[in-house]
Amino acid sequence: MDPLEARQILQTLVQGFDPASGAELPAGTPLQQAEVIRALLAAVTALEAQAERTRRRALLPENVGRPWSSAEEQQLAASYRSGEPLPAIAAQLRRTVAALEVRLERLGLIAPEQRTTRNRYVSGHPSSSIR
Repeated sequence: MDPLEARQILQTLVQGFDPASGAELPAGTPLQQAEVIRALLAAVTALEAQAERTRRRALLPENVGRPWSSAEEQQLAASYRSGEPLPAIAAQLRRTVAALEVRLERLGLIAPEQRTTRNRYVSGHPSSSIR
């Protein structure tokens, strides 16, 4: 079942209507109990959160999360050394600027304090611009 369709069905139930017929649910059904309505709302929220994660994931570059090949590392190093801007390199390699900075740091081409993106796993990270 399509998550959007599932969400619509759950929302219809929360509002007190039969999703198939559109008729109002009879009084006293379990679907009108507060605990059941809260559970339905939790399910709607979970489906909405999943849809948002999917939408955000679709906006990310193709190679996010994939291992780096040695050819990609060499291309990154050469492009960086030639002064090409990081956003342009990121577009070529289909990676994020943050991923490039992490890789440049691992390759010893930049120091941690040269990163422009924040490292979400380390608090208090200073940042400054690089190219």
